[in-house]
Amino acid sequence: MKTLVLTVCAFLLTLTVNSQGLENVIVEKYYISDANDATVNSTGGVLPVGSVTYRVYLDLLPDYIFQAAYGDGNHECRIETTTLFFNNEDRGATTPTFSKNFCDDNTVMLDSWLSVGAACAANFGVRKIYDDGVATVVNNDGVLTNNDPLIGIPLTVQDGFLAGTPQPVTEVGITTEIAVFDAQNDGTNGPVFSTNNGSWASLNGSSGPDPLLNEVLIAQITTDGIFSFQLNVQIRNNITSVVENYVASNPVGSEVLFPALNYNSSTGINDASEQTFSIGLYPNPATDVLYVRFNSLRSNGTATFKLIDMLGNVLSSREVKTTQGLSSEKFDLSQLSNGIYFLEVDQDGVRKTKKVVKH
Repeated sequence: MKTLVLTVCAFLLTLTVNSQGLENVIVEKYYISDANDATVNSTGGVLPVGSVTYRVYLDLLPDYIFQAAYGDGNHECRIETTTLFFNNEDRGATTPTFSKNFCDDNTVMLDSWLSVGAACAANFGVRKIYDDGVATVVNNDGVLTNNDPLIGIPLTVQDGFLAGTPQPVTEVGITTEIAVFDAQNDGTNGPVFSTNNGSWASLNGSSGPDPLLNEVLIAQITTDGIFSFQLNVQIRNNITSVVENYVASNPVGSEVLFPALNYNSSTGINDASEQTFSIGLYPNPATDVLYVRFNSLRSNGTATFKLIDMLGNVLSSREVKTTQGLSSEKFDLSQLSNGIYFLEVDQDGVRKTKKVVKH
């Protein structure tokens, strides 16, 4: 065990630089429990009506991998609720190691746990809008059927599981702290996970199942209280091996302050439900062709794509009819000089800008 701790701590001592491999922190409202979930089957413990299951994702640039979420002497890592964390007592655990075969039993799918990409054994966790709709779990106990519009796509339609081989979680220095997510229904463990000297990590590094979107699930939390966190994360460029540390507050040295690593459900600033669209670029840096993955949460609309140089000149512009879900656009960069450009996307008055590097 001592050797393992030294190995993971080496992540946090690696030389870092101020770059931007972390694009966003996204919180998805995965499910909201109703009276049916609380009363039909109590095998997994009492699930309070109105409990919200949140999934937390890191949105990374392509070619980046997630290495660890950590607390150290300068930065607390904290996950908190004003009530209790829910964990299913039947199959519950502190990391999602249970088989998908158990996901059709009572409320196993609503466990609270920490992750480095998985939602259960042999399955990545993905936002429901990116689910392929294959092998959707049909619950045998008649629960998890709520279709509250605040959760978007119902679990009975797309469950946010995608078959694959996600990395396992390595826990370092948080054996006591992580117990807060196990058998929490009796309220004896308290409502706070906190560490200033520990982490949950991916020894081999974790990327999302879609290399262009590259969203990595790092936690799922179910609670009927106000949910909040402040996180610090380490990622690495898988091509250059450059390591980047992002912190919620008080950056030291080459650490990058990233305010979205702070979250409070009473404001919901980073909620996926508050986003009208998301975009991903690949490859970036690019040579001759840039591909843009566009995901709209609206049933239809028009998006304007503009490629802009450092002086603010619009080099190309196009309007695209969009539908709910994923679509792709391609930009020809072959006539452009090497350097930095910006892709600006505007839909329904919401504007987002991504940096593009041509080399």
